[in-house]
Amino acid sequence: MKSILLIGLGRFGKHLAKKLSEYDENDILAVDIDEDRVNDVLSCVPNAEIGHYTNEAYIESLGVRNFDECIVAIGDNFQNSLEVTALLSEKGARHIISRADSDSHAKLLKLVGADETIYPEKDMAKRLAVKLSSKSVLDYF
Repeated sequence: MKSILLIGLGRFGKHLAKKLSEYDENDILAVDIDEDRVNDVLSCVPNAEIGHYTNEAYIESLGVRNFDECIVAIGDNFQNSLEVTALLSEKGARHIISRADSDSHAKLLKLVGADETIYPEKDMAKRLAVKLSSKSVLDYF
């Protein structure tokens, strides 16, 4: 069983939470500042809470060292994304995956502690382009 801390439940985070919950081997804790966003995922994620994720004491209270993966899915606030990534790194998170919207954003996220960065729109565009451009490829990994 893999334990996952998912911070940020906007469009990308909400879809990720729902997809991850389809696999029984994932134990997920989803966190967001917005109560409505947390309520949106409560039906599919066993553990979700409202919390101010840029608060150092709050991040420490989550016990980030106990999670196999910490995902920062914050896409609407560049500064919060950087702060949360840095706090997770500082508090000893094992592996941090952070959402980036640009190459410069990804570079800064790596500098403050992200082990990996993902570009949801860019990655999906690349996957769709390969799918549409190749008659023999069923899926792109």
